[in-house]
Parts: sequence; structure tokens; C-alpha cells
Amino acid sequence: MNRDEHQNLGRFIDLLIDAICVVDKSGRFEFVSASAEQIFGYRPDEMIGMKVLDLVFPADRERTLAAALNIMQGHENTHFENRYVRKDGQIVDILWSARWSEDHQQRIAIARDITRRKNIERRQAALYAISEAAHLADDLPTFYQGIHHIIEQLLPAAHFAIAAYDANTCELSFLYDTDTAKTADTSVPYLDEPTKNSLKSTSLKQLNSINLTTDQGDSNNSAFCRQVIHKAAPLLVNLDSLSEHSVKIRNIVKRSQACWLGVPLKLQQDIIGVLMMHSGINTTAYTQQDEELMGFVSTQIASAIERQQMITKLKHIALYDQLTQLPNRALFHDRIQVALAHAHRENTRLSLLFLDLDKFKWVNDNCGHHIGDALLQITAQRILHCVRKTDTVSRFGGDEFVILLDDVGSENNSLKIAQSILTALNQAFHITDQLLHILPSIGIAHYPQHGIDEKQLLASSDAAMYQAKKRGGNRIQECS
Repeated sequence: MNRDEHQNLGRFIDLLIDAICVVDKSGRFEFVSASAEQIFGYRPDEMIGMKVLDLVFPADRERTLAAALNIMQGHENTHFENRYVRKDGQIVDILWSARWSEDHQQRIAIARDITRRKNIERRQAALYAISEAAHLADDLPTFYQGIHHIIEQLLPAAHFAIAAYDANTCELSFLYDTDTAKTADTSVPYLDEPTKNSLKSTSLKQLNSINLTTDQGDSNNSAFCRQVIHKAAPLLVNLDSLSEHSVKIRNIVKRSQACWLGVPLKLQQDIIGVLMMHSGINTTAYTQQDEELMGFVSTQIASAIERQQMITKLKHIALYDQLTQLPNRALFHDRIQVALAHAHRENTRLSLLFLDLDKFKWVNDNCGHHIGDALLQITAQRILHCVRKTDTVSRFGGDEFVILLDDVGSENNSLKIAQSILTALNQAFHITDQLLHILPSIGIAHYPQHGIDEKQLLASSDAAMYQAKKRGGNRIQECS
């Protein structure tokens, strides 16, 4: 083939959509066809002499090098995929078909841009992963961590947060925030530790009502999230686009020297929160494609959060007394089974306190049920302040409370806790404009002296409580 024929062939090669690349033994480009510019963003003359690995996305370099060495050993590879960083910073997915020319000591490869297809695959994979995370997560914090992991597979996120937004109160609450390395505290001050660990979240309004991490004033995270909510659309800000945004947003991005991306979490037309992230310093900036991708998956995330919140709410209703937020009989049953198994295995003691309020019916009949309900709520708080974090305080119904003292050590320790409860409940109850005195009768049963299972211990502590009532009430009675 003469020189003119080579030149004519070169012109035909330049018409190809795929790029033809020739790489020498040291891994540098020796030739690239004109279409390489559409794929990599560099002119062919700029690429000549560049190291291939310098353009490869950092996370893909190790396996790309391994594939190159394999090809140089004479193994043809026609379906190798990896990612490259374009001249403009965007990431492209490439499908390679390559072989080694022993005579010329060169790798000859054809590169095809498959970014569009890979983005579709990533969307589908993200949807599946979100659905799976919602199904497998035991609670909302676990689900939020799962979402974080899924997003990390799609985009770099030096900082990642999920915020809830209540349109009625304009409150912003951070449910998950890697800046604080923890999820929001969903605790109610007077709940016991096992209950705090179990009670996660119900609805966005209820989340705000139980003292989540609330709007942090002029913090970067809050200000950025509020801008996303105000815009009601994805917000992508980097150092090159500062002039398009407010002074506050410009200052946030300048201080962090990072690219920020936020997308609203929507259900129908209502914004229920924001998913926010920013890249680290000197990492690849987010692109318009990334914004579109996150806008797409955010709808699925919002639906999954709503579904997971509803499941959590239903679980809570099934396991907790709705008036006092204490564990109900069903949850108490689970707790005492675990405690009994531990006590049997470790040869430790536990105690059961059965508590009943004397003349509680009089309060309901003479003051109204709303006063009675308030009294029960205050009673629950007072009891919880007297026990350890590992103990379980349960409401069995009406004015009956059962307290499980796990690994209590000695009978004397149980009596001290019971006496502390008695003293606390002997103090007057100030409810609205009324001053009430309601006194308890407390029965105590110990494991294993008074029973070796739940049924026996409940019966023994209940009988002891009625003995206390017969003796005039407002006293503690150990099972005989």
C-alpha cells in the first residue's frame, strides 16, 4: 500500500464513530483517530505521548493496568470496560476491543463511548438497590446508611446528608449527616434506653416534634438545603458557576472549595426533604449528567423513605403504648425472654416490679380522662428517671406498670430502685390547675426464687402488689 493509499485510509478512519488508538509498550499513545476528541475531549495531537493510565479514572487504574499486561502477553480482549476522565473533567465509560502486535510492539485498540448505556444501567441498579435497602433495613438509620452507600457507588461524596423538611413549620431536620458521623437523635427525653434504641421515626411531622437535630442557623448544610427547597429543583454549584448564585451560596462553595449538589425529595408535588452532597477538594466535579441522575433516583428515595417511615410507625404502634410511649405487653414479652435467657446462662438475678396506682379511677371519674392521661404520662416519666438505662418500664394497660430490672445484682438493689420510685410518685402531681396526690402499690418478685419464667414472675409480682394494697397501699411488698 503506497503513501497516498495510507492517507486515503486515514481519512476513512477519521469518519469512524469509534476511536482507534495505538499504544506503545510503555503505555503511551502513539496514534489516535480523529473521533477520539469526541470521546476524550483532547485533540489527537494532544494525546500523542500521553500516558493512558493518566486519563483512566483513578478507581479503575489497577484493573486497567492488569488488563493491559494481559493483552501484551498475547491475550485478546474484546469486551473490557473502564472509565476515563475527559479534558473537561467529565467521566466517560469506554468499551475496549484490543490486541497486541508483537511485530510492532504496540497495542491496537478500538474505543467506544458507552456512557449513555452505562448511565441507564446505573439508574436501574440504583433503583433496585434502593428498593432492596428499603426492604432489608430494620430501621430508618440503617436505611439512610444504605442510601449513602448506594449513592457512593454512583458519585464521589466527601460529605453526604439527608434532611427532612416540614412545609407547615418550615423546619429542616437532618436525619443523616456524615459531618456528624451519626444519624439524628430520635429520642424522647423520658424514654428508657432500650425504647430509645427501638423508637426511630414515624412521620416527618412527628420527627420534628421529638427534637431531631433542627435547623442549624446559618450553617453551610442548612443554607444550601434551604436554597434547594426554595428552588424546588436540583442545585449544582461549583467554583466555575458561582456568579449564577446568591452571595450565601457563593461563600459556602468558596469556603469549602468543593462542588455541591442537592436534589429535593418530592412526593407528588410536595417537598419532604433534601438529599445533599459535596465532593472533596481536588476531586472530580459533579456534572449535568450527575444532576440528572440524582434527580431521577431522588424520587425513588423519597418514596422509599415514606414507605420505611410508615413501616417504622406501624412497628412502633404494635410494640409501644401510644399514651406513654412505653413498651407494651408484646415488647415486654420479648424483653423478658431475652433477660431470662441471659440470667439462666450467666447465673445472674433479675427482678420484676408490678406497680398499680391507688384510687386512679377516682381521678378519671372526678377530674376527667384527659387529666388521668396526663397523670399516667408524668408517672411514666418519673418511673423512668428512677431506673437504669438498661431496665424496661412497660405499661400493661390502665394504671398498671411493670418494671423489668435485668442483671440487678442483689435483692437489696431492687428494693432501692423500688423505694426510689415510691418516693418519686409520692410527690404531688401538678396538672393544669390541679394538685393531685396518687400513691402506688408495688409488688416485687425475684428470679429465680419466685419464678423461673415470665408467667410465674408476673403472677408472683402481681400477688405481692395486691398484698401491698390490702395493707393500705403506698408501700412496697416483696413476694413471700
